[in-house]
Amino acid sequence: MDERPEFESIVDAHYAALFRYALSLARREADACDLVQETFSIYARKGHQLRDPQRVKMWLLTTLRREFLATQRRAAHFADEPPSEETLEEIAPDRLHAIDAEAVMNALFELPLEYREPLALFYLEDFSYQAIAEHLNVPIGTVMSRLSRAKDRLRRILNP
Repeated sequence: MDERPEFESIVDAHYAALFRYALSLARREADACDLVQETFSIYARKGHQLRDPQRVKMWLLTTLRREFLATQRRAAHFADEPPSEETLEEIAPDRLHAIDAEAVMNALFELPLEYREPLALFYLEDFSYQAIAEHLNVPIGTVMSRLSRAKDRLRRILNP
């Protein structure tokens, strides 16, 4: 009998975490959705190769990160094209309570990827220093240093 969890249960269990992580990397909701969809597509094709079903979340996050980096490399080939203009939507009164959260997310998006990524994994996904180090393939001291620098930069952005 196959011990692998059903695909739908994997999606249900990990979609929100993957989307948060993808959004912290991609900075745009549409790109984050694309990354998550591609990650689950890869899992549907290759998930049977996962040796330890208990590590499915880490496998998905690592796959998502690889896809993000691949899209960044592909985008570099088209760097000559002008960026598309995004229109800013008017803030509705019922959204005013979310402004602080939006300000924090916008500040997070201003950070370079090397700081934004460990910060998102630590605070949004509750990863340990060790898990982040394994995920990013860097020493644990580097993770701690990047988190410290990221928090300092975030403070400076939010409190000019």
